[in-house]
Amino acid sequence: MIKFAVLGAGNGGQAMAAYLALKGYEVNLYNKSQSRIEAVKKEGGIHLSGVFAGFGRMNKVTTDIEEAIEDVEIIMVVTPAVAHKYLARELSPYLQDGQIIILNPGRTGGALEFYNVLQANHCRADVIISETQTFIFASRVIGEAQAKIFGAKKKVAIAAFPSNRTREVVDRLFPAFPQFTPVENVLKTSLDNIGAVFHPAPTLLNMAWIESTGGDFTYYQQGISPAVARVLEKIDQERIEVASRLGVEPTSACDWLRMSYGARGKNLYELLQNNYQYHGIGAPDKVNHRYIFEDVPMSMVPIASLGRMFEVKTPTIEMIINLANIVFQTDFWQSGRTVESLGLAGLSSRQIINLVNNGSIDGAEILPRIYSKFDNLIYEKFIGGYQKEVE
Repeated sequence: MIKFAVLGAGNGGQAMAAYLALKGYEVNLYNKSQSRIEAVKKEGGIHLSGVFAGFGRMNKVTTDIEEAIEDVEIIMVVTPAVAHKYLARELSPYLQDGQIIILNPGRTGGALEFYNVLQANHCRADVIISETQTFIFASRVIGEAQAKIFGAKKKVAIAAFPSNRTREVVDRLFPAFPQFTPVENVLKTSLDNIGAVFHPAPTLLNMAWIESTGGDFTYYQQGISPAVARVLEKIDQERIEVASRLGVEPTSACDWLRMSYGARGKNLYELLQNNYQYHGIGAPDKVNHRYIFEDVPMSMVPIASLGRMFEVKTPTIEMIINLANIVFQTDFWQSGRTVESLGLAGLSSRQIINLVNNGSIDGAEILPRIYSKFDNLIYEKFIGGYQKEVE
């Protein structure tokens, strides 16, 4: 039986940990802060409700990352993408040959970034880094040691970096997650990032409602009106144009809703209104939410950065990034993932595809050179800065 570690005890992490435990797997749950896992540790597990129900007993509940991953086969990272750099650095001394790391999800460029940071911190363990296109569950923590899964997606795209190792990952995961479906490479999972479409714009366009009611409305139904849906359609169109320029066959947000949830409708607004698995999901209770601090720098900025490099215009995406900069009085262009920090600057689309498929460009193994070039930048600008934020 596979042993899992779930890193992150938020809405997704607690749901995933409980689900895996209910399936009979040995699960270690890690969280950086003790307060998030105190109740789980006291209960010995998590009470799960919704489409899966029961008590998921944990093997270990800990704030010690070395203890959490010791001798486990699969490490499920279930945190906002802004934590990926921090977790990669913390994991680097303790990873063991043969372990599989899965970013749930990677957002845009997650696997590339994770590999960069492991290399910068001199990790030499033979591990597979992979990312999903989206999180498998629509879930929330609803109380102390209590999580609810509102719905589970029928199909979730997954890819390893490089993609010639994807099959190993899918085969190991299949008994627990038959929904995970291999796709060409991490460009496909990254550029089919639907969170970039569904999260930042509705949150910012509803910020007055969020601040005046504490998010007392349904996010996908009441929060996405026909007018808001038209903005999302433009964001989706720009994402598709960037993906196509890189040789990726993108999935539209409409088709994704149909495939993932079986939703029906002739446009994005109708599909969201008719997706019963989104019914009852509330809006953020504050604007300072992961839909902004995760999805703007880790989803939208890298898409726009790729667009700029390949001369694909993304005015609606850039408008939302700039609006977020104004609201939060920051510069997400500086803190977000870019072609420079991902090691892609100056590469042609063909070279990038070779890199993500085979770990090389033009047949020459150059990954160590690409990553060493950015070691100091990654550590000082990104890792050091994020550590201050989370402590």
